[in-house]
Formats: sequence, C-alpha cells, structure tokens
Amino acid sequence: MRETGNIFEKHMRKVSLFKGNREALYPDYLPENLPHRESEIDKLAEILVTALKGEKPSNILIYGKTGTGKTAVVRYVGRELMHAREVYARRNVEYIYINCETVDTPYSVLQNLGNYFIEEWDEKIPFTGWPLDKVFTTVKEKIDDWNGIVIVVLDEVDKLVAKSGDDILYQLLLLDSEMKNSRLSVIGISNELKFTDLLDPRVKSRLTQEKLIFPPYNAYQLEDILEERVKIAVKDGVVSQEVISTCAAIAAREHGDARRAIELLRISVEMAEREGAERVEERHVYLAKNKIEMDCVSEAIRTLPLHSKIILLAVSLSDEAGRSSLTTGEIYQIYKNLSRRIGIQPLTQRRISDLISEMDMLGLINAKVKSFGRYGRTKVVELGLPVIEVKKILLEDEFLMDLNNVKLSSQKKLFF
Repeated sequence: MRETGNIFEKHMRKVSLFKGNREALYPDYLPENLPHRESEIDKLAEILVTALKGEKPSNILIYGKTGTGKTAVVRYVGRELMHAREVYARRNVEYIYINCETVDTPYSVLQNLGNYFIEEWDEKIPFTGWPLDKVFTTVKEKIDDWNGIVIVVLDEVDKLVAKSGDDILYQLLLLDSEMKNSRLSVIGISNELKFTDLLDPRVKSRLTQEKLIFPPYNAYQLEDILEERVKIAVKDGVVSQEVISTCAAIAAREHGDARRAIELLRISVEMAEREGAERVEERHVYLAKNKIEMDCVSEAIRTLPLHSKIILLAVSLSDEAGRSSLTTGEIYQIYKNLSRRIGIQPLTQRRISDLISEMDMLGLINAKVKSFGRYGRTKVVELGLPVIEVKKILLEDEFLMDLNNVKLSSQKKLFF
C-alpha cells in the first residue's frame, strides 16, 4: 500500500524560488504601485472625486488594447475611492465592478447590481426566472432607497454589447434618470476602439461624456513593471536584469501587453524551479514563451467546430504517415473517410476549402496556392504545429476518440 503523500515528496523537497507571494506574478494581482499609469490614475481620480462631494461623476469610456493597465487602474482608483469615503465620511458612495466576460446579459448585469443593495434577510434577485422589467424595477427601488451615488464599472463592455446589444447601457442610463434620491454613473472598459460604432447615438453621447485612452507599454516601461513584481514575489538574486529585459522585449513586440510580460516571467520562474535551478536563465524565458504559445494553440484547437477538427486530424494523420503536404482534394478524400467513420455527414469540398483558409489564418496549418500548369491551381496544405501535440488535443473530443487508432498508408487509405 502506497504511503500518503509519496507522489509529492520529491517536489516538496525542492527549494522554492518564490518568497511566499506568487500571486504578485499573476496579471490580476493589484499592487500598491502602478508604474507608468500615474497620469491615467490622476485623470480618473479627478473625474470621480465629485462623488466624494455628493455629486454624480460623468460617465466614462476607457479604451486600450489588452494588457495596457485599464482594469488595474480602474480597480486601483476604486480601492482608493473606498478608502477616501471613510476619510471624508461619505458612506453613501459605492463602487461596483462587473466583468462582462462572465456577466454577459442585461438580466445578469442588473441582477448583480441589484443584489448588492438587497439586505441579507430580504429576497435576492434569482439568477434567472424573473421578467426583466421586474428586475429593473427592483434594482431601481433598492438603489433609490439607499440614497447615494453608485459607480458601476462594466469591464469588457464591448463583449456584452456584441452579444446582447446596447439595451443594458440604455437601461442603466434610464435607471439614473428615473431615480429621485440616488445617482448612477457608468465606467465602460473596452479593448475595441470602434466599439462605440455599435451603440445607439443617444446611448453613445451619454456614455462617452469622458474618454480615456490607454497607450501600449514600451519595453522600458514593462521592465519597470516586472521589477516591481519581482521585488514582491521572487527571492533576491533569482531573476537577473537580463531575464527581465528579455521578458519585457518579447511582450513589447506583441503590442506592449503587460499581462503577457507578467505571465511570461512567472512561468519562467516556475520552469526554473521545477528544474531545481537556483536562478532563472534566458533559456527559461524562451521555454516559457513556447509553452504559452502552445497553450494558446491548444485552446484554439479545442474550440474549433467539429468539421474543422476532422480536417486538422486528416492533415495530422498525413503528416504522421510521412506526407507533409497535401492538396485540398487529397485532404477532402481523407476528411470524407474520417467523417463517415464517425457517422458525420461530410460537407462539400468548397466549404472544406473555406475552413482550410480559416485555419490557415489561425496559424494551425500553412496553406499556399500552387500552380500545376495546365492542370490548374490548388492549395497545398502543411501542418503548422507539432503533430503529436495536435493529435493529442484533437482526440480529446468525444466525437473523435474512436479515431485514436486510425492510420494512413502511403496510398492515403485508412487502415486500422
């Protein structure tokens, strides 16, 4: 009988390179200091200070690419605002953060907002089941009875609008205008600069009373951000300046994404720690980069439609059999055999050609148009990723599991 904990024993003996606050190297960690966002913090504070004076702040729309510090700044200013309300005895100010990537319907936004003001002994708004107008009325009554100023942050608001339209923004603006005792301001955070093109002009004009645009970080700014995180999270001498500079340079090339830089550094430290190394080296950074990219590819493959997965499996099987490139016609024949094997009706060859183009844009395969002279032109397709990794991910799909033992011969026929 195996002793409890044996499988962890060798890992427990390893010396950790972290000093007890690994969370500081996660993108969602909110530090005490946000380097190179002092101007944005001050501008946001300047707008929101009116809440501490008993007046409604302007609605704000914040733009910027992923990893430019939008969420961190908004959360940081919100935290400071909640501290300031105690200092200035303004307890009737509330700051509510809602992530619209998960709270992505008008009902769920209102439900989250309303339940914030419903006492524990009262009936909460359920996750589903109430008519939307009843939810709206309940939220309005509860906030108005509270008699204060509410600031609602809608992070990833562009995703909410893309899925459900701008009705919820209209309802929040309507909520503010219909209350007698309380006021409500909205802060929208968006990665899309053209997000407002989706909005009704009336909603757009009221939502964008103030605008803040967050520029990408450059490599030097990312270095400063990483240095701050390293001081908090990692033991002295473990991460060199060269490692920090490498992480920053890689992230700066990819649109100045601080999230990417922080994640890259954390995984680099973790890989060095698992190796039993005493310090993080530049090679660990490149190993971490490859791992992150493969993780992104894995997610892209897992979320492909079934027919795209079958095409990708067809290309993978061909690569495995020693045929690294195929024409679309050859892929289509293999695809049809695989589809019939699992009881799926094949699509037309034209549709398959479109799906191949889509996967080419994702970087999962490489498709080039090749001329065959008087025989015309066709796409020649190659797998753009390691075949073992691709097959492993594809065969996780419950529809494709039965194809685990399928092989291709040199004649491109299936055998088992």
